[in-house]
Amino acid sequence: MNLESQKLSVKEKIGYSLGDLAANLVFQTLMTYLAYFYTDIYGLETSHASAIILTVGLVAAFGFNPIIGALADRTTSKWGKFRPWILFTAVPLGIVALLAFSTPDFDYKGKVIYAVVTYTLLLLLYAANNLPYSALSGVITGDMGERNSLSAYRFVAVMFAQFFVQVFMLPIIESAGNGDKAVGIEIVMTWLAIIGTVMLIITFLTTKERIVPTPEQKSTLKEDLGDLFGNKPWIIMLVLTTLVFVTLAMKGGSYVYYFENYVNKESLTVFIQPILDALASIGVNFFGENPVSAGFGLFNAGGIIFMIVGITLSKRFADKYGKRDVFMVALFISTLFIIFFYFFSPSSVGLIFTSQIFHGFFYGLTIPLLWAMIADVADFSEWKNNRRATAIIFSAMMVGLKGGLSIGSALLTGILGAYGYISKEAMVAGEAIVQPESAIQGTKMLVSIYPAIPFLLGIALLFLYEINKKMETQIEVDLKKRRLK
Repeated sequence: MNLESQKLSVKEKIGYSLGDLAANLVFQTLMTYLAYFYTDIYGLETSHASAIILTVGLVAAFGFNPIIGALADRTTSKWGKFRPWILFTAVPLGIVALLAFSTPDFDYKGKVIYAVVTYTLLLLLYAANNLPYSALSGVITGDMGERNSLSAYRFVAVMFAQFFVQVFMLPIIESAGNGDKAVGIEIVMTWLAIIGTVMLIITFLTTKERIVPTPEQKSTLKEDLGDLFGNKPWIIMLVLTTLVFVTLAMKGGSYVYYFENYVNKESLTVFIQPILDALASIGVNFFGENPVSAGFGLFNAGGIIFMIVGITLSKRFADKYGKRDVFMVALFISTLFIIFFYFFSPSSVGLIFTSQIFHGFFYGLTIPLLWAMIADVADFSEWKNNRRATAIIFSAMMVGLKGGLSIGSALLTGILGAYGYISKEAMVAGEAIVQPESAIQGTKMLVSIYPAIPFLLGIALLFLYEINKKMETQIEVDLKKRRLK
């Protein structure tokens, strides 16, 4: 292994974090708006939207990611293994992200085909960009403290992307399109594509791969796969990541339906008006006139602000108690605040916002740890097998992320359909949609009981994860000794 200094400059940490800011402009849009875009803007039936999201997503998760991981681990260039992938996918990813949220004037069959093709290409390019980007964190430094610090920088950037998408994007879409959400989302995605592309190029230019396997450590794909499936922590992280993103996709994509169909608009207006007035007094007027989009944005803003607070404290707790234990406790407490949504009436707006804030803080503690734990699993594999295959290890995260996103989003649209939700396509021309009571209750379940289940299963699974604080330290010490030889 190459053993230069493992310390990272602030410039490199910021440069690396911009890559996740760019990727999450795409990912957060998928998680928050894909189901809503397909059913209420693009005009697909809930059953077709669910089938597309699930089928394409699972093919991408279990097909694209392992292939990209194996190819990235075998890439050799003057720029390293992973940085070239970030550079050469930056522009195509931006273009396809725009196409995936465009609304061409096709007949219904053409719309379905277009959705399948563009979503498939988007997930393929996202894998080709974000899997090597994620693996880069495992070779940019071997220092556990620096890795925890890098994760904190990275996920503050993630929260900024999430903040924009979940707080400002819906009002901006409505404003940019003068009320036409189809036009508005195309305008917004054009700018996001340009900004994201520039950020990915900056990531390429400011980072460096320091952990480079020596030639004698080369392995075959068969050996890498054998190491992978014999690696119990990797299997646990694969399942855990899937469960986490099932919940994130389900509840994240449900909030827009929840505010449009469940939350009482009069109570919401009364609650948010003082906040809007205060913001307007300092020149912040992004939320427009619609109380639903304004309330939705402010609700997400409260959660994200406190997520960022949690992220900034995460490293301190992880360094003291270990990643696994902090993750378990914080995830459990955050789940309780999800369950509380089941008990809130449509007019309990203050409690709804308060619960979101506390959920955001405790979930924020877990956010950097999930990715840092995957890097630890790559170290565990090298420690155990004397071979390092970083990207294919990180494919667990990407398989779990894509699989969880697909399952969670498909469950969202499928459950809405099962509760009788009426999509745009089913609307009678010229008539306003009135959702049945069952669909309204379904949106309540989709932000409370249903998303709590995968989180609770993930907490139980972590009792089997063996890389605790003591083992983290032992692995770091042993690998440092090996790399000095």
